[in-house]
Amino acid sequence: MLDPRSEIYPTIEYRPIQPSDLEVLENIHLALFPIRYEREFFLNVVNGNGIISWGAVDTSRSDDRRDELIGFVTTRMIAAQDSEIEDLFRYNSSRKDLTLLYILTLGVVESYRNLGIASSLVREVIKYAASISNCKGVYLHVISYNQPAISFYNKMLFKLVRRLPLFYYIRGQHYDSYLFVYYVNGGRSPCSPLEVITSFVVDFRAFLKMVVAKFWNKEERSTPRWSRCKESTTLLVSQNNKRIIGGDDTRCHV
Repeated sequence: MLDPRSEIYPTIEYRPIQPSDLEVLENIHLALFPIRYEREFFLNVVNGNGIISWGAVDTSRSDDRRDELIGFVTTRMIAAQDSEIEDLFRYNSSRKDLTLLYILTLGVVESYRNLGIASSLVREVIKYAASISNCKGVYLHVISYNQPAISFYNKMLFKLVRRLPLFYYIRGQHYDSYLFVYYVNGGRSPCSPLEVITSFVVDFRAFLKMVVAKFWNKEERSTPRWSRCKESTTLLVSQNNKRIIGGDDTRCHV
């Protein structure tokens, strides 16, 4: 493993993943992840079929492996309304064309860890998402026992917004998943239950005021002025001048 405290650092460059990366990409996934991916997934990655990806290579290598992948991130753009976190954006916009960038896989070979490569790859993802005006966030799932990954995304300022019970099924066992989101382009953090209730109450009160105002204006247009002076045996309190009008007072107070 490379020593991050060493004065000699490799020269890491980032580029799109290409067809020549197919075999190495498969091997790294096999070594890093408990989930087995189909061959079709890797073909889609290297050919860019619906998947946006970045690869990391060590160009300071002196051998013919200077363009060989040592890290990668794969993503897919999806419609926000088709994701499981569409509700987190409901109070932000009524637009139906919002998109999200979903991180499929992220990995760095063991000998190149602790050099900031994973952080740089994720920053590439965030930068790309931010360049698309209708993209409102980057999100992903992390299996509940992967504490290093959870700490990493917290460090990258992703927000933990949800826990999904029994999300993964691996080798005959279920595992929960944590869902992380990084908001871009004005995407809002999810409202707390109190904020949601408060927002609903405020909007409902405004709606009631509008309905009452329209009804009152309609009544004023249809009712002669003299008929608004109503005889009553009930006391009426005027809040402006504190006058109390008795039942025998039939004057019209405007």
